[in-house]
Amino acid sequence: MVTLDETGTKPEREYEFTNRWFSNAKPVWKDFFRKYTPSRVLEIGSFEGASACFLVDEIASNRPLELHCIDTWEGGIEHSEGRSAATDMPSVQLRFDRNIQIAKSHAVHRLDLHVHKSYSDIALARLLTQGKAGYFDFIYVDGSHTAPDVLTDAVLSFKLLKKGGVICFDDYYWSEPDLREIDPIRCPKISVDAFTNIFCRQLKVIMGGGTQVFCRKTAD
Repeated sequence: MVTLDETGTKPEREYEFTNRWFSNAKPVWKDFFRKYTPSRVLEIGSFEGASACFLVDEIASNRPLELHCIDTWEGGIEHSEGRSAATDMPSVQLRFDRNIQIAKSHAVHRLDLHVHKSYSDIALARLLTQGKAGYFDFIYVDGSHTAPDVLTDAVLSFKLLKKGGVICFDDYYWSEPDLREIDPIRCPKISVDAFTNIFCRQLKVIMGGGTQVFCRKTAD
C-alpha cells in the first residue's frame, strides 16, 4: 500500500535531481496514466532518471512494470563543452543510478528494469532483432534533440510500439538557447512533424499543443 500525502498524491522520494525539466510534464502525465495503464515501457533519454522514477512510482505501485531506459550518458549538443555551462555527465549517470535504485526499492510490484547504455539507434535496432517489434505499450522519446536523431528514434520506436500503444515526444518546441538564430535541423519539431505526417494513416495525435506530443498507434 502506497501512502498518499494530504494533497492525494504520492510523496516525493529522496531523489536527487539538479533541474526541474520534468516537473512541467508531471501534471499531464499523472492525468494520462489515470486513463492509460501500460506495463511495458521504453524511454529514450534518461539523464538523472526523473521520468523513469516517475514511471516506477506511478505504475509499479499498481502493477508489474517492465522498463527499458536508453542513454549514452555522454550528453547532447546542449551539454557539450564550449556551451555556456558544460554538464558533468559522469555525475549525471551516478545520480541516475542512485535515483533508479531508490525508485526500485519502493516498487510495490515487480520491476523488470533494463538499462541500455548505448546510442539509441543501436539499442532500438537490437531490441527489434530480439523480437520486440510491437512489444511496448508506451514509448517516451527524449534523447538527442537534433532532427536526424529524433526522426530515427521515432521510426524505430514506432516499430517497437504495439498497436494501441502510445508514443510521446518531448521538447517539441526546443531550440538551442545559445544560438542567435534557430537552426531547424538542430530542433525536434521538424522531425516530429514529418513523422506524424508520413505515418498519419497509422497513428492519431491524442495530445499536443504544448512541449509534448502524444500519438496513439492505430495500425502497423
